[in-house]
Amino acid sequence: MQGSGIPMIGSAPLILFTGMMALLWLQQACALQASSNPNILLIMADDMGYSDLGCYGGEIRTSNLDRLAANGMRFSQFYNGARCCPTRASLLTGLYAHQTGVGHMLQNQGLPGYQTGLNQNCLTLAEALRINGYATYMSGKWHVTTHTLPDGPKHTWPLQRGFDQFYGTIIGAGSFYDPNTLCRQNTFITPENDSEYKPETYYYTDAITDNAINFLEKHHRSPTDKPFFLYLSYTAAHWPMHALPEDIEAYKGVYRRGYSFTRHRRYERLIQLGLIPSDTILSPGTGDWEQVENKPWEERCMEVYAAMVDRMDQGIGRIVTYLKAQDALDNTLICYLQDNGGCAEGMGRGRDINDRWVGAIPDTNPMGADELQPKLWPPMKTREGLPVRGGPEVMPGPADTYIAYGQHWANVSNTPFREYKHWVHEGGIATPLIMHWPNQIKLPGSITHEPGHIIDIMATFMDAAGATYPLNEGGNAIQPMQGTSLLPVIKGQRLKDRKLFWEHEANCAVRVGDWKLVRKNNLSHASNSDWELYNLKEDRSEMRNVAHKFPKRAESLAKEWQKWAEDAQVIPWPWKQNPLN
Repeated sequence: MQGSGIPMIGSAPLILFTGMMALLWLQQACALQASSNPNILLIMADDMGYSDLGCYGGEIRTSNLDRLAANGMRFSQFYNGARCCPTRASLLTGLYAHQTGVGHMLQNQGLPGYQTGLNQNCLTLAEALRINGYATYMSGKWHVTTHTLPDGPKHTWPLQRGFDQFYGTIIGAGSFYDPNTLCRQNTFITPENDSEYKPETYYYTDAITDNAINFLEKHHRSPTDKPFFLYLSYTAAHWPMHALPEDIEAYKGVYRRGYSFTRHRRYERLIQLGLIPSDTILSPGTGDWEQVENKPWEERCMEVYAAMVDRMDQGIGRIVTYLKAQDALDNTLICYLQDNGGCAEGMGRGRDINDRWVGAIPDTNPMGADELQPKLWPPMKTREGLPVRGGPEVMPGPADTYIAYGQHWANVSNTPFREYKHWVHEGGIATPLIMHWPNQIKLPGSITHEPGHIIDIMATFMDAAGATYPLNEGGNAIQPMQGTSLLPVIKGQRLKDRKLFWEHEANCAVRVGDWKLVRKNNLSHASNSDWELYNLKEDRSEMRNVAHKFPKRAESLAKEWQKWAEDAQVIPWPWKQNPLN
């Protein structure tokens, strides 16, 4: 090549070197969008109500989710599984929770539907998509296994159930400043000893976001042309009410007028947005704001809750911005939903519990960098050695507090519906679902009233990816998907009427078309007379029980529920008595 006039670098022509670099850059730049199959981003929030998001009637600032809704589609009648573990089991597998072995909260009752984690006769989304050529990542809350010890079994952990990369927590709740069971891949870590992630201030919601973006950056830098599946599983806004000071400050005074005012404002907004019919009855409220003794504390509980949601939304915005910068957003299907309704649990709200927590701490020495939090909830201490406190004398937010926002604010979160997390009335199971997929949604910004269920997510993703769902994997027979693809809905089509079912802690429901049969846990004398029947088209908030007007319809739906319960391993139940047989 000497004398050719082509500049040289070492023994290689500069033009060749430049071409190679350009090819490498192009390869990297196209990694997120090279595949014709879409990337898939699944976002789940924790313990949030139907009306918390701005685009679902709330006053909380969720501009990024609102923007996804404005350019995507909102579902007004989408359902979860009433509680964290069963919902996640169904979401991950496309099966009813009992079919996966997670019919309750991961307690082995010696029955197929109530085991210690996902069984081997189901596939997770990560397993199914990885078989079909996807890179799979997860950041956040797992909560579908009882095996939570550092040296214990890990066969039901994320890496063993299809994920290539994992950062997050194995259990379902804990401090946002020092999460219990925090892991990277299969190894327990702490915020102090994690060599890969060293923020100036550790806050779990930010950590979930930051590590998710890190996974995407590595995916982008790699030579792969695989599409990605990212499961982003936030713990916001599950108790304890922990939030950063600047986020709390942004909501100062917003809730000064109390429960009823906030609830009615959301109700009016839901009607204005077209998410519920104008003749929907607002279900009864709980809590009399005028009788509240410690209003500043109650305000602060909701201010912190709102701040937690706000911070999560900020993180979602950063991920969307990253995808847009990589020219990958148009080829990414994004789904956002929540695991159950607002939570009425009273963790940390009792006056007497504060002293008991403090007194139970044997020492207040700082924790070492490698020392793991031994407890999921108090009695416990912060990493600096401060005792964790609760009760109305303690303002929630900082690391040394552990408080839930309580029943009355949960009632606000679930506007306009009845009941809460645990129950299968609408307040327990109705969730926002936002789907965003540019150029695929027929009417961006639209609302669909087609009923959907978490069992539909697997079928939807398989459909979007053009993927094959195997019925045998690793020598194990895999149960067929129970849901149906929602892609026809975003293309403006209707779904056929189908049967949807629920059971959690003997709270039971079945929905067929507009008709829903539901009952609350009453193990002592459950009978067919306990069933309530509602026409949700005319009565979305379940305020007019018409079981006495349509006894044959109620009886027919009860038989449908019974047959499903037997087929889906709901029955026999893990209770001392089985009142449904």
